[in-house]
Amino acid sequence: MKLKPLIYGIATFVPGVNRIRIKGTGGTDSARYCYSVWLRHLVIAKENGLNPYPKIVAELGPGDSIGIGLAALISGCDKYFAFDVVEHANISRNIKIFDELVTLFENRIPIPGEDEFPRVKPYLEKYNFPADILDENRLQNALEESRLERIRDSIIDFQRKDSLIQYKVPWNSSSILEKESVDMIYSQAVLEHVDDLRGTYKAMYSWLKSTGYISHQIDFKCHGTADEWNGHWAHSDFMWKLIRGKQPYLLNREPHSTHIATLTEEGFKVVCDKKINSESRFTINELAPRFQSMSDDDLITSGAFIQAVKKTEHIA
Repeated sequence: MKLKPLIYGIATFVPGVNRIRIKGTGGTDSARYCYSVWLRHLVIAKENGLNPYPKIVAELGPGDSIGIGLAALISGCDKYFAFDVVEHANISRNIKIFDELVTLFENRIPIPGEDEFPRVKPYLEKYNFPADILDENRLQNALEESRLERIRDSIIDFQRKDSLIQYKVPWNSSSILEKESVDMIYSQAVLEHVDDLRGTYKAMYSWLKSTGYISHQIDFKCHGTADEWNGHWAHSDFMWKLIRGKQPYLLNREPHSTHIATLTEEGFKVVCDKKINSESRFTINELAPRFQSMSDDDLITSGAFIQAVKKTEHIA
């Protein structure tokens, strides 16, 4: 066990400590990161026969900027919804990311790969600019000057009646968005932090159009709460309660199979499940009691990229 997260978790029971700690999430303060993540989701969507031209997209947990959503808008999407638990993004940062993203798209820069972002998943077989998706005609229309200015205006004022961006912090109900109004819902290393996992999948099912899909990269590692990547599953519930403290989010500690079972029960059909395996130094019987029913496969699954569509026969 690492002492630092335990000490901090206990300290958060003191009022005001969380405000000192919450500074950022990492990742989306880089335009190249946001560009890389968005294009990876599109490339794999196309590989799985999904629509790589979503018009309306929603993101769970955008983090330090709404950069991935800005990449979506710049590449041709019409509207972007961002849902977060804690507000991190700010206008000046988003404008900077936006300008850098426009340059990346204008120059058809190849997708930054694992040499630059070794921790970003999923990996691709090749990182060429996806000209088969964003061809010249589509990009010329997407990068038209008046269109880019409209995106910029939306960044400056989310509250504009004609804003292309809706930023909701915090969100706590599926009613925050109209039913069947979104073509694609995505997240990058976020769903491992969601406390109400079933409610979140239920909300996504409600928001998604019948022809839409969800696209999520999920990280099952301990996020610094243990010495081993899967050591968070060895913590007792009492110890985890101390580590979590009063933090607004940390980890839900749910393994891969729980996500698959939950999204399936909520009406989704999995079309892509790219699992990442890592060696475990724990055996099942060395885990905390609540995790000793975990499968051997879950024990070594440190991440997964999951895309799913609505089951046509499901009755909500």
